[in-house]
Amino acid sequence: MRHLFLYGPPGSGKSTIGRLLAARLGLPFTDLDAVIVETDGRSIPQIFAEEGEPGFRAREKQALADMGARTRHVVALGGGALLNPECRALAEANGEVLCLACTLETLCHRIDNAPGSRPLAGGHAALEKLMANRAAHYASFPRRLDVTSGTPEALAEAAETLFGAWRIDSGDVPSLVFAGCNLIAGLGEEVASLGLGKRAVVVCDSNTDPLYGDRVEASLRAAGVEAFRTVIAVGESTKTLATVQAIWGAFLRAGLARDDFAVAVGGGVVGDLTGFAAATWMRGIRWVNVSTTLLSMVDASTGGKTGCDLPEAKNLIGAFHSPSLVLADVDTLASLPAREVRCGLAEAIKHAFIADPGLLESLSIFECRDKHAPLLGEAASRRFCDKSGPSLGEAASRRFTSTGVSPVDLAAFVARALAVKVHCVREDPLEKNIRGKLNLGHTVGHAVEIVSDFKIQHGEAVAIGTVEEARLAVRLGLASTDWPDQVAAPFARVGLPTVLPEGCTFESLVPVMKRDKKKKGGVVRFALPCAPGDVRLTPVDL
Repeated sequence: MRHLFLYGPPGSGKSTIGRLLAARLGLPFTDLDAVIVETDGRSIPQIFAEEGEPGFRAREKQALADMGARTRHVVALGGGALLNPECRALAEANGEVLCLACTLETLCHRIDNAPGSRPLAGGHAALEKLMANRAAHYASFPRRLDVTSGTPEALAEAAETLFGAWRIDSGDVPSLVFAGCNLIAGLGEEVASLGLGKRAVVVCDSNTDPLYGDRVEASLRAAGVEAFRTVIAVGESTKTLATVQAIWGAFLRAGLARDDFAVAVGGGVVGDLTGFAAATWMRGIRWVNVSTTLLSMVDASTGGKTGCDLPEAKNLIGAFHSPSLVLADVDTLASLPAREVRCGLAEAIKHAFIADPGLLESLSIFECRDKHAPLLGEAASRRFCDKSGPSLGEAASRRFTSTGVSPVDLAAFVARALAVKVHCVREDPLEKNIRGKLNLGHTVGHAVEIVSDFKIQHGEAVAIGTVEEARLAVRLGLASTDWPDQVAAPFARVGLPTVLPEGCTFESLVPVMKRDKKKKGGVVRFALPCAPGDVRLTPVDL
């Protein structure tokens, strides 16, 4: 259970933001200074006066070491708590550190108006000197948040994204969502903390089973969970009621009761099928989504949309049933071929157009020489293979030899893209309004998948669909004539298709789109991109 540490200079708002962040995540909040006072029985000024800074730092180090035995907290640290390399190592071993950055002028103003308990002799001049001395130290933390401006609530929301940690309370059950590195190892501990039960069925597909099945089971068993595994075929063609029935059969053989749970290990197909099977088993059991594809991590893993396809249309059968826990472990992305990574980028680019245009700037980490080149590099592959164990092997390593995407950068990208989905789900869990914007590119895209007999994969179809829907926005007078080219550019930049397949036109897709589930009053409702950050839910009479 890794803590979330907030660190930074005096006056940066660690306690204020920390309390709000803890409330958003449903976690306890701890101010390390308050722990020291409670443990020692003296105020911090008294400790400084009687023992000087060395005495205080010794107590600070002990308090930090003691945090290792506690369940996950949001922790506000003193402004110099991690100056000691041993203290920094303790924090980084037991959690993630977010360093708050702020201008000197703002810090002085805040301290003048709300003095803290920490003595700061010398006033503004002393603070200026302190900031100069610690500038390199604070800058050395890779996870940073500028808190010079913005409301405390907005800054707490930004901290969620930087930590890659969210809690969604708006669904049928609370959902904890984590994006980061090496998360599968902690699955059992997370499940135990949530009290999900003592028996589980792990659902893998034929790709994820040899890579992660043993590790997932081992983590669950180490936490006292009796785990059973079932394996389904890979691919969209398996997203049928017959596969759901096979998963129900696995539930039956394992004797799953209403206080047990299921675990999906894979991409969107595995998650949708497992979630739907869980939603309908004994009228609903809880489930966990261990996402292993970029597409699933940034979109499908979160929000509780579960279901399966009919031959005539995608996702007509389903239910809203939120996973109790989502783990988007970016280490698993080392097992993906470049085409699968690009499919995930399509959903991330879609999120950029919906609510975060700045996300497009991060695409530079995926730039490659041609459409067949790998997207993750040799350095990332070595790190992933070392971290994930020998199951990935040399074959996976050879697939990633071009650009060397840093796992830290990859986790940050996933978290930022996923944050758009989390915001929409929190606001509109049943897709009655704002969440409908996440269907951008999907009305045309689903039709493209079907007419291609799924030879065009989902992410590729979403890229094509988003551009086609931008063209529709132009025809309806909602966007400028050059807008579709602007929409196409980021998709093309990462090697995704942006035009309909040969022999296919918008008009030829209309019969398939009319069967789409996204209707209102019998009219198909499109999520039309009209400008950066401007996606409009628009009924179109086809």
